[in-house]
Amino acid sequence: MPVRVLVVDDSNFFQHRLKDIISEHPDLKVIGIASNGREAVEKAEQLKPDIITMDFEMPVMDGITAIKLIMASRKVPILMFSSLTYEGAKVTLDALAAGALDFIPKDFAEVSRSSDSLKKKLHERLITLAGVGSRAAPAPAAEPKPVPAPQVTSPRAPSPVATPYRPPASLSQDEPAKVSGFDNYRLKKQPKILVIGASTGGPVALAEVLITLPANFPLPIVLVQHMPENFTKAFADRLNKQCNIRVREAVDGDQLEPGLALLAPGGKQLMLDKRNGGSVRVLPDDERVNYKPSLDITFGSAANIYGDKVLGVVLTGMGSDGCNGARLLKEAGSALWSQDEASCVIYGMPMAVARAGLSDKVLSLKEIGPRLVREVM
Repeated sequence: MPVRVLVVDDSNFFQHRLKDIISEHPDLKVIGIASNGREAVEKAEQLKPDIITMDFEMPVMDGITAIKLIMASRKVPILMFSSLTYEGAKVTLDALAAGALDFIPKDFAEVSRSSDSLKKKLHERLITLAGVGSRAAPAPAAEPKPVPAPQVTSPRAPSPVATPYRPPASLSQDEPAKVSGFDNYRLKKQPKILVIGASTGGPVALAEVLITLPANFPLPIVLVQHMPENFTKAFADRLNKQCNIRVREAVDGDQLEPGLALLAPGGKQLMLDKRNGGSVRVLPDDERVNYKPSLDITFGSAANIYGDKVLGVVLTGMGSDGCNGARLLKEAGSALWSQDEASCVIYGMPMAVARAGLSDKVLSLKEIGPRLVREVM
């Protein structure tokens, strides 16, 4: 049975082009078109689509308001179309916070010529996200900075934590990885740097983790989120307003500092450097690499520079980026955690490292931030 799609856009041109492009895939079917947010809310209720594509700027009711109303009634996966600008990125992040699962650039040229790249990307996103179904979840509030977290300075005290994850060799590709329970697990070595990577669902997941960290968090943090150019600056600015730690988009030569999270710029690669006591290199795009930024590249450079003193964390995301880099981390003796299936939007990247036997801990999203504080403070 084909995936049933509701298209929401106020442009007649986009409505028809998207309908044509989506309908080219035998497993996708456009069951309705809405021209504004209010109509989207009504048709979502009437037609019960499996997934919705949503524009933002529309008459009568904007996309974000429509998302909130739709999600309040029925949690349906929503894919946003976003302009590739800083302002477009801010709006897209608001949409993700309201409950949309993912976004895709609204490129007029690509839509006009029905590029093969757009078709493949759109078809894959719609089918994959439709499978998420009711697992779409509201995001944490993205309002002003929360009340500052307590400044933890006392020695680490014993607390219940998760057992190391050791998937059996016979684990099949269809069998979910098991979530670790609580016991006396501790990091074997105190890390010198924290590297976190994510893709689909990452903006909300990263915010949930980072909001829990106190301003005096003792490790420098590097973030790798699959995002296009222009989006990462807006995302870093948003996180900086939400969190007690400092967050900014990385610039070539930035120093690594405790309590500072550097976000890899979209469209580029981020590597670590030994110079000046620890810094980052931001490198131009390389067409041979699928993801820009790539968690594999950042993990690999972290293993090369810091050896066994890295704590890597793999969050929700499509694909397997990070798995090869995680293997390098583990070979160097570093620790790796991954998010569990139940709390992921898309269980792809963390599944890859868990099933490869590379995860020391498999944790729910809500556990990761508090566990970081307990383990490294």
